[in-house]
Amino acid sequence: MFTSLAARLPNALGHAAPRVPSRIAGQARLLSRLAVDGSKGRAMPASNTRATAAASGVNATFTIRDGPVFQGKAFGANSNISGEAVFTTSLVGYPESMTDPSYRGQILVFTQPLIGNYGVPSKERDQYNLLKYFESPHIQCAGVVVADVAEKYSHWTAVESLGEWCAREGVPAISGVDTRAIVTYLREQGSSLARISIGDEYDADEDEGFIDPGAINLVKRVSTKAPFVVANPNATFHVALIDCGVKENILRSLVSRGASVTVFPYNYPIHKVAENFDGVFISNGPGDPTHCQETVYNLGRLMETSSVPIMGICLGHQLLALAVGARTIKLKYGNRAHNIPALDLTTGQCHITSQNHGYAVDASTLPSEFKEYFVNLNDGSNEGMMHKTRPIFSTQFHPEAKGGPMDSAYLFDKYLENVKMYKDNAKVYRDNRPSQLMIDILNKERVGVEPWPLATNSP
Repeated sequence: MFTSLAARLPNALGHAAPRVPSRIAGQARLLSRLAVDGSKGRAMPASNTRATAAASGVNATFTIRDGPVFQGKAFGANSNISGEAVFTTSLVGYPESMTDPSYRGQILVFTQPLIGNYGVPSKERDQYNLLKYFESPHIQCAGVVVADVAEKYSHWTAVESLGEWCAREGVPAISGVDTRAIVTYLREQGSSLARISIGDEYDADEDEGFIDPGAINLVKRVSTKAPFVVANPNATFHVALIDCGVKENILRSLVSRGASVTVFPYNYPIHKVAENFDGVFISNGPGDPTHCQETVYNLGRLMETSSVPIMGICLGHQLLALAVGARTIKLKYGNRAHNIPALDLTTGQCHITSQNHGYAVDASTLPSEFKEYFVNLNDGSNEGMMHKTRPIFSTQFHPEAKGGPMDSAYLFDKYLENVKMYKDNAKVYRDNRPSQLMIDILNKERVGVEPWPLATNSP
């Protein structure tokens, strides 16, 4: 995979190029064009430019564009933001939800009345160098709306309060508002643009300042800018993952089951290197899937040129559907919760699932070689698809669900069973596991991903 890379890097350092083992030679050319950038490491920045002083107790306003205005008290960052107002009915897991890249650009309204009671945990990492308590290194949602915030917290993993965390991350939040009225409005009118204003009363002239995250390629904002590897020293398989905003627990769910994972930017031409991997995985992510035309094209070419097993989750499911010619639709207010029933059409079993999406696949547009896999029992929307003969399937819900439930975690086992079968049936055995050279050279975590405000021109 890194023949050219192995030759270039030592020369740049003033040393002779080492001999590359024969096992690595078959992996040549992959990522070599990104090697220089990728070898600089993935250390997180020492300072957070979004941090502000806490705005605890200051008057604040939550405004829905062309809708109601709610007065409350601020906590978190002392800044004003706008975005798409969405609601989640999850009872627990606010650290995971707020750090989920799928929420980028959205103002998250919690229906659970009390939020923050168990505080915010540390950025401790596990044996795979993955964050134990968060789905990404930063808060991803634009703002937070709650009925009541717990200023005092109690939990053995907690290191700070929700308000302190939001202030440090530059995320404004408001409490003391009627979240039931907000959710009722959003259910009737659909997801709406909104803003949180700290300290000032609502000014109708500010309506022009509303930012629509649906018009922005949010995946570009959350995807790694260079490949990185999550290695399992006892790996049996090597999976390529297309990062559209991957959650840490998706990576953990693969690595803990015996796979090493190399993570690629969302627009990487994966079809050109698929032969170097035992499977391809497409992650979750934010926003409108039609913004990711490069990814859709690359997935189409992948399925035309390779028989490698493929699995997609959430946005990955939508992109896979677009790649085979289906259409996606925007849901009225989306599905965001830890308690949504999805019916497995192949077994008749119902699974309680965790979900976070505003778009869905129009199942009536699936091509004849695909069939529906799961269906949402609340609104009848599509929750998955599978190829009738090839090892390709995807789900709209999140089977990894760090905040629970875990009903559908078996789908990772199914995917890796497909990978094993594909590898066992290969005419020529290929040891695609990452070499030590690859592990040493590639980054170990996301590259160049910062939670810049959507109003800026930053990538």
